[in-house]
Amino acid sequence: MDKLKNKLLVKGLAYDVVGMTTMAIPVIGPFLDILWAPYAAKTLQKMYPGKKGKLASAVLFIEEILPGTDIIPTFTLMWLYTYVWNKDKPGELRPIKVRS
Repeated sequence: MDKLKNKLLVKGLAYDVVGMTTMAIPVIGPFLDILWAPYAAKTLQKMYPGKKGKLASAVLFIEEILPGTDIIPTFTLMWLYTYVWNKDKPGELRPIKVRS
């Protein structure tokens, strides 16, 4: 599990850097975002399958398409949400509370 966590973090950091570098390229950068946004969204959804991955993928797509928002590290934020901030452990189900 730790290898997977580390691999996802490194991959996410790399994808965030690529997404941010398009902002540094004058004139061509916004056009590269049009190509990068769908690829990055699809990649994020593969990295984090399920409902939360789909939601994060949609947020990432919008973030990459909108000008000036490339600075947001969406891959890294999703990793932090999944492995640090989320109270449920990934892959574990919450017990169902039954009222009597």
